[in-house]
Amino acid sequence: MTAKALETPEDINAKFTPRIFSGIQPSGNLTLGNYLGALKRFAQKQDEGIETIYCLVDLHAITVWQDPEALKRQTREAAAGFLASGIDPSRSILFNQSQVSAHAELGWALNCVARMGWMNRMTQWKDKAGKNAEKQSLGLFAYPSLMAADILVYHATMVPVGEDQKQHVELTRDIAAKFNHDYGVDFFPAPLPLIEGAATRVMSLRDGSKKMSKSDPSDASRINLTDDADTIAKKFRKAVTDPEPLPETVEGLEGRAEARNLVNIYAALADMTPTQVLGDFGGQGFGAFKPALADLAVSKLEPISTEMSRLMNDPAEIDRILGEGAAKADEIAQPILAKALEIMGMIRSR
Repeated sequence: MTAKALETPEDINAKFTPRIFSGIQPSGNLTLGNYLGALKRFAQKQDEGIETIYCLVDLHAITVWQDPEALKRQTREAAAGFLASGIDPSRSILFNQSQVSAHAELGWALNCVARMGWMNRMTQWKDKAGKNAEKQSLGLFAYPSLMAADILVYHATMVPVGEDQKQHVELTRDIAAKFNHDYGVDFFPAPLPLIEGAATRVMSLRDGSKKMSKSDPSDASRINLTDDADTIAKKFRKAVTDPEPLPETVEGLEGRAEARNLVNIYAALADMTPTQVLGDFGGQGFGAFKPALADLAVSKLEPISTEMSRLMNDPAEIDRILGEGAAKADEIAQPILAKALEIMGMIRSR
């Protein structure tokens, strides 16, 4: 007798409607990294015939203290970034997390499924807590199980993420598998991380070994989606590089972090591969490449910054879109939450 083969995540997900879920923390100052690593890809997913749900995870934002007015402004700015980048509310569901209570309710239930050891192993917890772990909020420690709830409350099967979030999607699969095992059901899918594109991890323009970050003290290290054309061009022209010309093959970028970063950014903006970019620019110096990159970036990003500015001048319209998105999300989430709680033994009279 042969042992039964273990089901793969693809096998498990075949039982569920294909659905994409992803979210971004509304912590202000969306950057080129957010655009290339998330927003641009989110908009493209709308053309693949799969249901897409996108969320501004404001409940995650409060794992560290937030000024209430700043959080409202940042949530609207993030929504404006989604919309200006091509998210269409008639084709995708866009909302802020706190308007759909099922996230928090399922988050608590999954806190009781997840194990402390799993949380302790989360790389981002170790990085953010550092030596002051006992002074951090319980929310910061437990937020990966809320992230799991964000995904599982929609029975999402795919999650577009950056490389640094892959571990959290793997944890979500672990939590889903333990729930299914503990209660003898096949209720939750095994969501897969989608890590695609030439620039899923955009690095600093001042140091190619560090991720582009809105918290970097140097504004020159990043391209903000609110930067105007002159600022975008200036930052690229002043980006740190090495003295060597661009290589003719991708292998030649090995050990050249800044060069690799700029080539990847160009490729992602132009919908090319790094190999194609080097086919056009290999052998040329940065004196030719950086102005071309600056012009490309301005052509792609200036319309986004202009549209974001227009949207931010009409906060009531942003709030309306988020509210309508929340109502649509709630229609999907509430039956899944109710069934999960029923499986766990909760009496549900409605």
